[in-house]
Amino acid sequence: MNILYKFLLIGTVLIVSACSNSNLFGRGADGSDLISGAGDVSDPRSPAYFQQTVGDRVLFVVDQSTLTTEGRAILDGQADWLNTNTEFNALIEGHADEQGTRDYNLALGGRRANAVQEYLVSRGVAETRLRIVSFGKERPIEICSEEACYAKNRRAVTVVSAGPVS
Repeated sequence: MNILYKFLLIGTVLIVSACSNSNLFGRGADGSDLISGAGDVSDPRSPAYFQQTVGDRVLFVVDQSTLTTEGRAILDGQADWLNTNTEFNALIEGHADEQGTRDYNLALGGRRANAVQEYLVSRGVAETRLRIVSFGKERPIEICSEEACYAKNRRAVTVVSAGPVS
């Protein structure tokens, strides 16, 4: 075997092994961020607990940014968690389903994120700890042309992180 062939073979093996390592870039097999230290879901002070137990998302009715009863209940838990864990800040992401124009859905996502922010502030969370962003229809959870998919995409997601709001 010539030396060039050996280098190509070794390079190919390294590339293939890197691709099969789901943790290579700090991501778990499910796509979760391992670098941020999300913590253990059983630790009530961890972002993983916030996401899984408290609930990180509220859903909205089509073309609406008004909070539902279920949404307010989830946000009450989020507010309690944020008021207890003051070292964490939150980014509130507003989302919409794929129906409608890009501009309309960006505005709707913004109104949804703003509704969540206003509710959390009304429950005692300092506004300086919260930031909002709208993704409109650009980051769907489900992609299909059925109401079940649309309903999952009409949401606001609260993403908590330690340190300053980015």
